[in-house]
Amino acid sequence: MEAEELLKQYAAGERNFKGITLVEVDLRGADLSNANFTRANFRNIKLMGANLCGVNLREVNLENACLNGTKLSEANLIGASLLKTDLTNANLSEANLRGSNSREANFSQADLKGANLTEANFSQANLTAANLTAATMIRVNLIRAILNGSNLESTNLTNALMNESILEEANLSNGILSGAMLSGANLSEAELSKSTTIGATLSEANLSGAKLRTANVSWTTFRGANMSGANLFRANLSWSNLTGAILIKAVLIDAKLNKTNLRDADLRGAIMPDGTTCP
Repeated sequence: MEAEELLKQYAAGERNFKGITLVEVDLRGADLSNANFTRANFRNIKLMGANLCGVNLREVNLENACLNGTKLSEANLIGASLLKTDLTNANLSEANLRGSNSREANFSQADLKGANLTEANFSQANLTAANLTAATMIRVNLIRAILNGSNLESTNLTNALMNESILEEANLSNGILSGAMLSGANLSEAELSKSTTIGATLSEANLSGAKLRTANVSWTTFRGANMSGANLFRANLSWSNLTGAILIKAVLIDAKLNKTNLRDADLRGAIMPDGTTCP
């Protein structure tokens, strides 16, 4: 089908375009809201600024497509292929991307508030300054993804794969990261206050200057992690493993250290739970 024919049928009231092929066509700015494009082939399509609110894009091929600034709120993208797709500044609030493949895609400054990203693949994706507030990201793959300055407040990242991801100055306050894998991740200056990170793995992670005030990081592994200057005021570190962790000038006032393993940890200048400073 050609782009002109699609727009003509849509204008006439047709909404079912299941399985169509529109490769490398230009539909920028088009209004296709609430249409059904299940299993369509939209590879290399141009949809910049288009209105796709409420559209059914289940299992659609959008590889290398350009959706810069596209409106996709409440869209169904379950199982869709978004490999290397450009979704910069796109609005995906309340969209469902469960099980989708967004490897190496660009979601910088995209709005994903309340979106369902469960079991989606965002490995090596760019989510710089993206809004992921209250998103559901259970078992999501964010390995080596870039999330610098992104907002993940109240986001559910239970059992997420985030090894070597970059989250500098990201906001993860009130988030759930229990069971998450964050080995080698960069969380310097990140906001993790009031987060729940029970049983997570942050071995060799960079948490320098991170804020973990009143966070529950019990039963968590911080082996060899850089936590210099981190704020752990009233944080729960019970039963956690901080073997070889760097805690230089960290704030541990009123922190819970019941059965915490601090073997070979560097605590120079750290303020301990009782308010005393380590030499």
